[in-house]
Amino acid sequence: MTSPTKVKYLTPATFIVLGYALFDLRVFSQGLYYKDIHNCFWRVVMSDVSSDLAVIESQLKGKTLQVYWYLLRSPSSRAGVREVQRVLGLSSPSVAAHHLEKLLSLGLVEKSMRGEYFLVQEVRVGLLRFFTRLGRFLVPRYLFYSVWLSTMFIIYLALYWPTGSIHNMAAILFGSVANLILWFETVRLWREKPF
Repeated sequence: MTSPTKVKYLTPATFIVLGYALFDLRVFSQGLYYKDIHNCFWRVVMSDVSSDLAVIESQLKGKTLQVYWYLLRSPSSRAGVREVQRVLGLSSPSVAAHHLEKLLSLGLVEKSMRGEYFLVQEVRVGLLRFFTRLGRFLVPRYLFYSVWLSTMFIIYLALYWPTGSIHNMAAILFGSVANLILWFETVRLWREKPF
């Protein structure tokens, strides 16, 4: 069985490619300038990052996502295997240890000498893309839009009470539909959270 490797954003291969691009005489003889070398470098780096994020996204599902979500809730604290098992209601400490080791192999957490795990990297992949941190809480991003639009709609109703004109009724109709859609999406995301 092969041991899992940590995900790194800048691999040695990235620097080798850049080195060849900078010092290869063919690059300069073909008239490529700094901009072209810079674009080539960032294409290599970004393809490396996107492939790493794809690996993380493919591995960060189910119980592993629940464990990661738990660690995200308090990023400055440390959690032991038994604590994670107890809080998440996992069947045994070995299941919690398996998912923590999976996060360790992805490079998202580190393990202290005492066997406690702590968060070292936050990634926004999968369902996590739709959440943002508000203090120690992770809330759906749509919550801010929903509150803002609802506030604007209430102010509109207070200032321009329905008069029966076509413009007023259209504004009320579109405002109501937009509010319903945003609040529906906010509640749907809140219910889908893994924890």
